Amino acid sequence: MEKVNFKIGGVPEHFNLPWHLAMQEGLFEQAGLQLSWTDYLGGTGAMTKDLRSGDLDIAVLLTEGIVADIVKGNESKIIQVFVESPLNWGVHVPAQSNLYEAKDLEGKRVAISRMGSGSHLMAFVYATQQGWNPADSELVLVGGIDGARVAFKNNTADVFLWEKFMTKPLVDAGEFRRVDEIPTPWPCFVIAARQEIINQQAGPLKKLLKIINTANQSFKQNPEAVNLVSQNFNLQPADAQTWFTSTRWATTTGVSESMIQGVIDMLRKLELIDQTPQASELIEILS
Repeated sequence: MEKVNFKIGGVPEHFNLPWHLAMQEGLFEQAGLQLSWTDYLGGTGAMTKDLRSGDLDIAVLLTEGIVADIVKGNESKIIQVFVESPLNWGVHVPAQSNLYEAKDLEGKRVAISRMGSGSHLMAFVYATQQGWNPADSELVLVGGIDGARVAFKNNTADVFLWEKFMTKPLVDAGEFRRVDEIPTPWPCFVIAARQEIINQQAGPLKKLLKIINTANQSFKQNPEAVNLVSQNFNLQPADAQTWFTSTRWATTTGVSESMIQGVIDMLRKLELIDQTPQASELIEILS
Protein backbone atom coordinates (compact mmCIF):
# COMPACT_ATOMS: atom_id res chain seq x y z
CA MET A 1 0.00 0.00 0.00
CA GLU A 2 1.41 3.36 -1.05
CA LYS A 3 1.59 5.78 1.85
CA VAL A 4 -0.03 9.21 1.79
CA ASN A 5 2.34 11.88 3.09
CA PHE A 6 1.07 14.81 5.16
CA LYS A 7 3.15 17.77 6.31
CA ILE A 8 1.71 18.62 9.71
CA GLY A 9 2.68 21.15 12.36
CA GLY A 10 1.86 22.19 15.90
CA VAL A 11 3.31 23.97 18.90
CA PRO A 12 5.92 22.07 20.95
CA GLU A 13 3.60 21.94 23.94
CA HIS A 14 1.95 19.34 26.14
CA PHE A 15 -1.36 19.58 24.26
CA ASN A 16 0.16 17.78 21.27
CA LEU A 17 1.58 14.83 23.20
CA PRO A 18 -1.17 12.47 21.87
CA TRP A 19 0.07 13.13 18.30
CA HIS A 20 3.63 12.22 19.20
CA LEU A 21 2.63 9.11 21.12
CA ALA A 22 0.49 7.95 18.20
CA MET A 23 3.38 8.52 15.80
CA GLN A 24 5.80 6.66 18.08
CA GLU A 25 3.39 3.72 18.19
CA GLY A 26 3.19 3.69 14.38
CA LEU A 27 -0.60 4.15 14.35
CA PHE A 28 -0.57 6.45 11.34
CA GLU A 29 1.85 4.30 9.37
CA GLN A 30 -0.33 1.25 9.97
CA ALA A 31 -3.16 3.14 8.26
CA GLY A 32 -1.00 4.06 5.26
CA LEU A 33 -0.25 7.60 6.43
CA GLN A 34 3.21 9.17 6.72
CA LEU A 35 3.26 12.27 8.94
CA SER A 36 6.13 14.74 8.71
CA TRP A 37 5.71 16.75 11.92
CA THR A 38 7.23 20.22 12.45
CA ASP A 39 7.32 21.96 15.81
CA TYR A 40 6.41 25.64 15.50
CA LEU A 41 8.06 27.74 18.17
CA GLY A 42 6.49 30.77 16.47
CA GLY A 43 3.02 29.39 17.17
CA THR A 44 -0.18 29.90 15.24
CA GLY A 45 1.01 32.89 13.20
CA ALA A 46 3.90 30.89 11.79
CA MET A 47 1.61 27.97 10.94
CA THR A 48 -0.99 30.06 9.14
CA LYS A 49 1.84 31.51 7.03
CA ASP A 50 3.03 28.02 6.06
CA LEU A 51 -0.50 26.82 5.32
CA ARG A 52 -0.76 29.71 2.88
CA SER A 53 2.57 28.89 1.22
CA GLY A 54 1.91 25.15 1.01
CA ASP A 55 4.79 24.31 3.36
CA LEU A 56 2.16 22.74 5.65
CA ASP A 57 -0.81 20.55 4.73
CA ILE A 58 -2.37 20.30 8.20
CA ALA A 59 -1.94 22.38 11.34
CA VAL A 60 -3.01 22.03 14.97
CA LEU A 61 -3.42 25.63 16.01
CA LEU A 62 -5.29 28.18 18.08
CA THR A 63 -8.93 28.54 17.14
CA GLU A 64 -8.98 32.35 17.06
CA GLY A 65 -5.78 32.54 15.01
CA ILE A 66 -6.88 30.26 12.18
CA VAL A 67 -10.39 31.77 12.11
CA ALA A 68 -8.89 35.24 11.66
CA ASP A 69 -6.51 34.07 8.94
CA ILE A 70 -9.15 32.17 6.95
CA VAL A 71 -11.34 35.27 7.00
CA LYS A 72 -8.31 37.19 5.67
CA GLY A 73 -7.91 34.83 2.72
CA ASN A 74 -6.11 31.70 3.89
CA GLU A 75 -7.49 28.91 1.67
CA SER A 76 -7.77 26.39 4.49
CA LYS A 77 -10.68 24.98 6.47
CA ILE A 78 -11.18 23.86 10.05
CA ILE A 79 -11.81 20.11 9.94
CA GLN A 80 -12.13 19.32 13.65
CA VAL A 81 -11.76 20.65 17.17
CA PHE A 82 -8.66 19.15 18.82
CA VAL A 83 -8.83 20.45 22.41
CA GLU A 84 -12.35 21.26 23.61
CA SER A 85 -11.36 23.07 26.82
CA PRO A 86 -10.29 26.73 26.81
CA LEU A 87 -6.66 27.80 26.86
CA ASN A 88 -5.71 29.49 30.09
CA TRP A 89 -3.44 32.37 29.19
CA GLY A 90 -1.17 33.80 31.85
CA VAL A 91 -0.60 37.56 31.79
CA HIS A 92 3.09 37.95 32.61
CA VAL A 93 5.52 40.73 33.47
CA PRO A 94 9.25 40.55 34.29
CA ALA A 95 9.68 39.32 37.85
CA GLN A 96 11.44 42.53 38.89
CA SER A 97 8.81 44.78 37.26
CA ASN A 98 6.89 47.37 39.28
CA LEU A 99 3.65 46.23 37.57
CA TYR A 100 1.60 44.17 40.03
CA GLU A 101 -2.08 44.28 39.03
CA ALA A 102 -4.18 44.28 35.89
CA LYS A 103 -4.85 48.01 36.22
CA ASP A 104 -1.09 48.67 36.00
CA LEU A 105 -0.89 47.17 32.50
CA GLU A 106 -3.01 49.64 30.54
CA GLY A 107 -1.10 51.14 27.62
CA LYS A 108 2.06 49.11 28.30
CA ARG A 109 4.32 47.50 25.69
CA VAL A 110 2.92 44.07 24.86
CA ALA A 111 5.18 41.31 23.53
CA ILE A 112 3.47 39.15 20.90
CA SER A 113 4.89 36.29 18.87
CA ARG A 114 3.72 37.80 15.57
CA MET A 115 0.80 39.72 14.08
CA GLY A 116 -2.35 37.59 14.01
CA SER A 117 -0.97 35.13 16.56
CA GLY A 118 -2.86 33.92 19.60
CA SER A 119 -0.72 36.12 21.84
CA HIS A 120 -1.72 39.11 19.71
CA LEU A 121 -5.42 38.31 19.56
CA MET A 122 -5.72 37.45 23.25
CA ALA A 123 -3.89 40.64 24.22
CA PHE A 124 -6.70 42.48 22.41
CA VAL A 125 -9.37 40.35 24.10
CA TYR A 126 -7.77 41.02 27.49
CA ALA A 127 -7.53 44.77 26.93
CA THR A 128 -11.16 44.90 25.83
CA GLN A 129 -12.31 42.91 28.88
CA GLN A 130 -10.42 45.38 31.08
CA GLY A 131 -12.18 48.30 29.39
CA TRP A 132 -9.05 49.62 27.68
CA ASN A 133 -8.51 50.60 24.07
CA PRO A 134 -6.23 47.87 22.65
CA ALA A 135 -4.76 50.40 20.22
CA ASP A 136 -3.18 52.23 23.15
CA SER A 137 -0.63 49.44 23.66
CA GLU A 138 2.56 49.22 21.62
CA LEU A 139 3.01 45.74 20.14
CA VAL A 140 6.52 44.28 20.26
CA LEU A 141 7.11 41.32 17.91
CA VAL A 142 9.27 38.73 19.69
CA GLY A 143 8.71 35.47 17.75
CA GLY A 144 7.78 33.30 20.74
CA ILE A 145 8.48 32.58 24.38
CA ASP A 146 12.28 32.79 24.05
CA GLY A 147 11.96 36.15 22.32
CA ALA A 148 9.73 37.36 25.15
CA ARG A 149 12.40 36.37 27.67
CA VAL A 150 14.95 38.46 25.76
CA ALA A 151 12.54 41.40 25.48
CA PHE A 152 11.89 41.32 29.23
CA LYS A 153 15.60 41.08 29.97
CA ASN A 154 16.38 44.01 27.64
CA ASN A 155 13.40 46.07 28.88
CA THR A 156 11.86 46.35 25.41
CA ALA A 157 8.48 44.90 26.49
CA ASP A 158 6.37 45.04 29.65
CA VAL A 159 3.68 42.36 29.26
CA PHE A 160 3.45 38.94 27.62
CA LEU A 161 0.46 36.60 27.32
CA TRP A 162 1.22 32.88 26.95
CA GLU A 163 -0.25 29.56 28.08
CA LYS A 164 0.27 29.58 31.83
CA PHE A 165 1.66 26.08 32.29
CA MET A 166 4.26 26.56 29.55
CA THR A 167 5.51 29.64 31.39
CA LYS A 168 5.18 28.11 34.87
CA PRO A 169 8.84 26.97 35.01
CA LEU A 170 9.89 30.58 34.27
CA VAL A 171 7.55 31.87 36.97
CA ASP A 172 8.89 29.31 39.44
CA ALA A 173 12.46 30.29 38.54
CA GLY A 174 11.77 33.96 39.30
CA GLU A 175 12.16 35.17 35.71
CA PHE A 176 8.47 35.89 34.94
CA ARG A 177 5.72 36.98 37.32
CA ARG A 178 2.10 36.14 36.48
CA VAL A 179 -0.22 39.00 37.44
CA ASP A 180 -3.46 37.70 35.90
CA GLU A 181 -5.09 34.97 33.83
CA ILE A 182 -7.59 34.94 30.99
CA PRO A 183 -9.22 31.80 29.52
CA THR A 184 -10.24 31.78 25.88
CA PRO A 185 -14.03 32.04 25.52
CA TRP A 186 -13.94 29.02 23.15
CA PRO A 187 -12.20 25.64 22.64
CA CYS A 188 -8.52 26.39 22.29
CA PHE A 189 -7.09 24.17 19.52
CA VAL A 190 -8.51 23.04 16.19
CA ILE A 191 -7.16 21.03 13.28
CA ALA A 192 -7.09 22.84 9.93
CA ALA A 193 -6.11 21.66 6.47
CA ARG A 194 -5.43 23.38 3.19
CA GLN A 195 -8.42 23.27 0.84
CA GLU A 196 -6.29 21.60 -1.84
CA ILE A 197 -5.46 18.74 0.55
CA ILE A 198 -9.12 18.41 1.57
CA ASN A 199 -10.11 18.16 -2.11
CA GLN A 200 -7.42 15.63 -3.00
CA GLN A 201 -7.08 13.53 0.18
CA ALA A 202 -10.44 13.53 1.97
CA GLY A 203 -10.29 9.78 2.63
CA PRO A 204 -6.82 9.79 4.21
CA LEU A 205 -7.75 12.89 6.23
CA LYS A 206 -10.74 11.02 7.66
CA LYS A 207 -8.40 8.18 8.65
CA LEU A 208 -6.07 10.67 10.33
CA LEU A 209 -8.89 12.21 12.37
CA LYS A 210 -10.12 8.78 13.46
CA ILE A 211 -6.62 7.84 14.64
CA ILE A 212 -6.00 11.03 16.60
CA ASN A 213 -9.43 10.83 18.24
CA THR A 214 -8.61 7.29 19.38
CA ALA A 215 -5.17 8.46 20.54
CA ASN A 216 -6.78 11.31 22.49
CA GLN A 217 -9.09 8.86 24.23
CA SER A 218 -6.16 6.56 25.06
CA PHE A 219 -4.12 9.46 26.42
CA LYS A 220 -6.99 10.58 28.68
CA GLN A 221 -7.14 7.05 30.12
CA ASN A 222 -3.37 6.51 30.32
CA PRO A 223 -2.28 6.20 34.00
CA GLU A 224 1.18 7.45 32.98
CA ALA A 225 -0.10 10.56 31.17
CA VAL A 226 0.67 12.99 34.00
CA ASN A 227 4.20 11.60 34.39
CA LEU A 228 4.79 11.88 30.64
CA VAL A 229 3.69 15.52 30.67
CA SER A 230 5.83 16.29 33.71
CA GLN A 231 8.93 14.65 32.28
CA ASN A 232 8.62 15.98 28.73
CA PHE A 233 7.69 19.57 29.54
CA ASN A 234 9.61 20.38 32.72
CA LEU A 235 6.48 20.71 34.85
CA GLN A 236 6.17 19.89 38.51
CA PRO A 237 3.97 16.77 38.93
CA ALA A 238 1.29 18.79 40.75
CA ASP A 239 1.17 21.35 37.90
CA ALA A 240 1.03 18.57 35.31
CA GLN A 241 -1.86 16.97 37.21
CA THR A 242 -3.76 20.27 37.41
CA TRP A 243 -3.29 20.90 33.70
CA PHE A 244 -4.20 17.34 32.71
CA THR A 245 -7.37 17.35 34.81
CA SER A 246 -8.56 20.63 33.26
CA THR A 247 -7.83 19.69 29.63
CA ARG A 248 -10.46 18.02 27.44
CA TRP A 249 -9.28 16.52 24.15
CA ALA A 250 -11.82 15.87 21.40
CA THR A 251 -12.60 12.23 20.73
CA THR A 252 -15.18 12.68 17.97
CA THR A 253 -15.19 14.54 14.68
CA GLY A 254 -17.09 17.75 14.22
CA VAL A 255 -16.97 21.51 14.65
CA SER A 256 -19.72 23.64 16.19
CA GLU A 257 -20.82 26.37 13.79
CA SER A 258 -22.17 28.43 16.67
CA MET A 259 -18.79 28.27 18.41
CA ILE A 260 -16.92 29.39 15.29
CA GLN A 261 -19.52 32.14 14.73
CA GLY A 262 -18.84 33.37 18.25
CA VAL A 263 -15.12 33.60 17.46
CA ILE A 264 -15.85 35.47 14.22
CA ASP A 265 -18.14 37.91 16.02
CA MET A 266 -15.55 38.55 18.74
CA LEU A 267 -12.76 39.16 16.21
CA ARG A 268 -15.01 41.54 14.28
CA LYS A 269 -15.90 43.41 17.47
CA LEU A 270 -12.18 43.78 18.22
CA GLU A 271 -11.67 45.04 14.63
CA LEU A 272 -9.13 42.28 13.99
CA ILE A 273 -11.10 41.24 10.90
CA ASP A 274 -13.08 43.54 8.60
CA GLN A 275 -15.91 41.19 7.59
CA THR A 276 -18.29 38.74 9.23
CA PRO A 277 -18.69 35.59 7.13
CA GLN A 278 -20.90 32.67 8.05
CA ALA A 279 -19.12 30.05 10.15
CA SER A 280 -20.04 27.35 7.63
CA GLU A 281 -17.67 28.99 5.14
CA LEU A 282 -14.70 28.22 7.42
CA ILE A 283 -15.54 24.57 8.20
CA GLU A 284 -15.23 21.33 6.24
CA ILE A 285 -16.77 18.28 7.88
CA LEU A 286 -15.24 15.08 6.52
CA SER A 287 -18.06 12.58 6.84
